[in-house]
Amino acid sequence: MARNDGDDEDEALRWDGDDDATLAPGWRAVGTPVPVTAPGEGTTDAAASVDGEPDGDTADAADQPGSAELVLLGVFGGVYLLYTLGWILSVLRVQNPAADPVGQFMFSLGLWLAVLAPALWFGVTFALTRGRPRARLVWMLVGAVVLLPVAFVAGVTA
Repeated sequence: MARNDGDDEDEALRWDGDDDATLAPGWRAVGTPVPVTAPGEGTTDAAASVDGEPDGDTADAADQPGSAELVLLGVFGGVYLLYTLGWILSVLRVQNPAADPVGQFMFSLGLWLAVLAPALWFGVTFALTRGRPRARLVWMLVGAVVLLPVAFVAGVTA
C-alpha cells in the first residue's frame, strides 16, 4: 500500500475553513480585534465593536431569560392551565338563573370570561413585562392568587 505525503494524512482531520478567524467568537472580520481601553478611560466591554456599538449577540443574550426564570414560567404556565381546567369544570356545574335573554347572555359571557381569565392573564403579563423578569414573576404570582377557582377547590356545587 502506497503512502501519501504527510499533508494528506492531516487533511482528513481538518475541515475547509477551520482556520478562518471570522468564525471565532468576538471577531467581526479578520484582523479587527475588540478594542480594550485602560481602566477609567471608558468601557472595557469585550462585546463592544470597533465602531462603538454593542455586539448583536450580547444584546440578544441580555434579553433572554435565565434558567430559573424559565422553570418558574413553566410552573406558572402549568398552574394557569390547571386553573383553566378548574374554571371549565366549575362553569359546567353552574345553572343559569336568569330569565330574560340579556341576563342569560351576560351570565354566560361572565362564565366564559372566567374560563379565559388565566390564559389571558398569563399572556398579557408575559407581553407587558418584557425585559423585567422580577416584575413578570411578581405579576404571575399575583395572578395565581387572584384567579384561583375557589368554587372548584372548595367543591361548591350550584
